[in-house]
Amino acid sequence: MSATGLPSGRPLAGPSALGGDAGRLWRLTWTLAVTNFKLRFYGSALGYLWQLMRPLLLFGVLYVVFTEFVRLGGDIEHYPVVLLTGVMLFTFLSEATSGGVTSIVQSEALIRKVEFPRMAIPCSIVLTSLFNLGLNLVAVVVFAAISGVDFHTSLIQVPVIVGALCAFVLGIVLLTSAMFVRYRDIQPIWDVVLQMLFYGTPVLYPIEIVQERSAAAAEWLVTLNPFAAIVQQARHAFIDPTADSAAVAAGGWGHLAITGAITLAILVGGFLVFRRRAPYVAEEL
Repeated sequence: MSATGLPSGRPLAGPSALGGDAGRLWRLTWTLAVTNFKLRFYGSALGYLWQLMRPLLLFGVLYVVFTEFVRLGGDIEHYPVVLLTGVMLFTFLSEATSGGVTSIVQSEALIRKVEFPRMAIPCSIVLTSLFNLGLNLVAVVVFAAISGVDFHTSLIQVPVIVGALCAFVLGIVLLTSAMFVRYRDIQPIWDVVLQMLFYGTPVLYPIEIVQERSAAAAEWLVTLNPFAAIVQQARHAFIDPTADSAAVAAGGWGHLAITGAITLAILVGGFLVFRRRAPYVAEEL
């Protein structure tokens, strides 16, 4: 027993993940996200343009390499728009998850001083990145219009696609942020996984290239990689309705159901791990 009469060797329980008030959790998440978004551009003359510059520069380099030298997308309808869309979606994934891994640790001072729902911190990271994605997608829409993309009624799928992406990302952030408090190897491990996701998703290359070599490989690529399914469906809904949808690319709705189950498992698993560890993060930091 400790001097306080409590069992020694066990962290003291603090505020929970949800705090018992969903409204407070949402308001705090929104406030933190808006504050982070404003601080990111505070004192910057160009503001949001700096945020847009990184994915645009990456897009520019990839476009030159894969159209002039490697020529991966020569036969793909609106390949530049397909490439830019994939880059923007991956930028959101990378920004949210990379920032989310260390979010709890970087908020140590706040966690030790204030009692609040712990889940607000990783959720605010995802929401801030979502603000950036929304602005970036405006640039994508303008570029697509200039490039001659014909917009179709399938555009109504875009909110659902973004919602699925947010669920996938939030599950990852909840899991990694909670685990990083104790296991600092999570960050370099996630950096490697992030690179695997980038090259294992039809961002640089269209899914048709994989299908030409192995239809089965292409199906399992989309089935086992929720991000690949999201990128493919975004291309189908936003850019080219004649391109394979995620269901077709995965080999049918049965395989796509597996993709959905993986996304749900990541989200629920991340939530359960975070909820279990949240009351003890202040003691473990």
